[in-house]
Amino acid sequence: MKMNKQREIMNYDILIVGGGPAGLSAAIKAKQLANQSDKEISVCLIEKGAEVGSHILSGAVIDPIALNELIPNWKEKNAPLKTKVTEDIFSLLSKEKSWNIPHWLVPPLMSNKENYIVSLGDLCSWLAVQAEDLGVEIYSGFAGQEALFNDKEELIGIATGDMGRDSDFKETVNFTEGIEIHAQFTLIAEGSRGSLTKIIEKKLKLRGKDCPQKYGLGFKEVWRIPENQHKRGLVQHSLGWPLNSDVGGGSFMYHYGEGLVSIGFVVHLDYKNPYLSPFDEFQLFKTHPKIKGVLKGGERMSYGARAISEGGIQSWAELAFPGGAFIGCSAGMVNVPRIKGTHNAMKTGMLGAESAFKSIVDPQISTPNKILNSYPEAIKSSWVWSDLNSVRNVKPLLSKYGTWIGMLFGGTEMWLASFNIFLPWTLKHNLADHETLKKAVDSKVIKYQKPDGIYSFDKLSSIGLSSISHDANQPCHLELKNISIPITFNLKEFDSPEQRYCPAGVYEVIRIENDEHKLQINSQNCIHCKTCDIKDPTQNIDWVPPEGGSGPIYSKM
Repeated sequence: MKMNKQREIMNYDILIVGGGPAGLSAAIKAKQLANQSDKEISVCLIEKGAEVGSHILSGAVIDPIALNELIPNWKEKNAPLKTKVTEDIFSLLSKEKSWNIPHWLVPPLMSNKENYIVSLGDLCSWLAVQAEDLGVEIYSGFAGQEALFNDKEELIGIATGDMGRDSDFKETVNFTEGIEIHAQFTLIAEGSRGSLTKIIEKKLKLRGKDCPQKYGLGFKEVWRIPENQHKRGLVQHSLGWPLNSDVGGGSFMYHYGEGLVSIGFVVHLDYKNPYLSPFDEFQLFKTHPKIKGVLKGGERMSYGARAISEGGIQSWAELAFPGGAFIGCSAGMVNVPRIKGTHNAMKTGMLGAESAFKSIVDPQISTPNKILNSYPEAIKSSWVWSDLNSVRNVKPLLSKYGTWIGMLFGGTEMWLASFNIFLPWTLKHNLADHETLKKAVDSKVIKYQKPDGIYSFDKLSSIGLSSISHDANQPCHLELKNISIPITFNLKEFDSPEQRYCPAGVYEVIRIENDEHKLQINSQNCIHCKTCDIKDPTQNIDWVPPEGGSGPIYSKM
C-alpha cells in the first residue's frame, strides 16, 4: 500500500504486531540477545486490544517447554502458572452417558503430565511486564491497519488505523490520524486469520492453492463452582455428543485456581450443514449430565470465542518474506490433537527474533531482498517441527473420514510416531472451510432447545460477559465486498448461515418493505473471532480491525 507522507513516522529495528504469546516472546528474546551481545536494538510491539491480554482467549493448558527456555527462572519471577495438571481424563460422550478411555490407549503425546492450567491472558500480561523491563516499547490500543511496502516489494512496516472517524468515515472532533511504524524487520503475530497476514500473503503471493488453511471455532466460559465439585488440576477432554460424527470438534474442562473451571468447545469450521450453530452446540454440550454435575450451583463469569488455525504444516504459507516473517498462530502452529499451540507460538516467536536479530547485527546473513531464510530453517531443526510433523495427518483424516474413523487412523499414526515411525506421506486438505457448506435445500434443519438460563444461555447474555468496548458510531469493520450477496445468494442458497456461525449475534436478516430482506450488521457485538471472514461461502465478508482498543476486554481467559 502507498505510504501517506503526512503521517507521523516512528522507526525501530524490530516491529512486532500482536501482543499474544508469540509476539511477546519475540520481543523478550530480541532484547535478551541484544543484552547478551552488548548491542543496542530498538523493539516495538503494538497490540490492538485495550491492554495486553484483553483479546487473548485460550483453553488453556500450557506445556512450559518454551517458557523454560525463554525465562528459566519464571517461578522466581512469579509467573501465573500456579495449577499443575494432576489428573488427565479423555472421554467419549453419548447424549446421556460417558466412557473414559483407558490411559494406555491414549498416544503419549496427548498426555498433559507436567503441564499447567492457566489463564493465557494473565500469562501475556506477565510477559508484557518482562518485555518492558527489558526495554521493549509496548503500545496497546493500536491496530495494524495497513502493510507498507517499498518499491522492491519489501515490507517496511505498518500503519495504524485512524481514530475518531464516524460511521460515515468523516472526521470527528476526536480524530487522530494513524501513524506509520517502520522497521528493519516486522514480525506478524496477529493470531489466527490476521488482517495484515491476509494482505501480505496476497500481495507477495505467499500461499499456494493446493492446501488451504483450515480452522476451528473455539468457545470458552469461565465458571466458579462449589468447592465440593472442584478438583484442582483436573483436565478433561471429550469427543462425541452433541456433534455428529461428520462434524469435527470436542470439548475441554479444566479445574484450576480457587474454584474456577474453564469449560470450552471447539467446532471444526469445515462442517457441511448450514443450519448448524457452533454456539448452540456448545450450549447444548453443557446440558450433558456429566457436565451439569460439575457446573451445578456455579456461576458463569466470562464468555468468549476465537478462531483456531488447524491446518498444520501442510497449510503453512511461506513463513519468511522480504522484510518480515509470520510467527505463532499467524503462521499456524496449533497441534490439533494435543489442543495446544502456545508452546509452539512462543518458540516460533523466539526463533523469529533470533533470525531478525542476527540479520540486523550482520546484514550479510539475510538475502539481498531481506528474507529471513534462517527462520524457517530453524523451525525445521527445532522441537516445534517434531511436535507438528508427528500429527500432520490427523486433521485431514478427521475431515475425510469423520470423528470416529478419523481418530482411529490418526491415533494409530500418533502411536507410530511415539516410536519414531513416521509414515512417508502427507495428506492434503482438499477444500477451504468456506467451500464445504451444502445448500439449505439439501440439508436437515437443526432445531435447538431454548436456553435454560442455568447451564445454557443465549448469545446476547453471553457477550454481555465479554465486556465489549466499541463505539457504535465508528466505521463498520465488517466490510461487504458486494452488499447484495448476503440476500441474493447466502439467503437464497444457504438460508443465511452467517446468522448461525457467528457466536456473537453480529449478523441478522431482517424483513423490510415489500416483504424484502436486508442483512443487518451489529458490529458493536463483535468479539473478533474472525469466523465470518473464514466461513462466508463467497468470501464476501472482510474482517478488518476496528478502531484501536475496540472489542472484548477478556478477564481470566
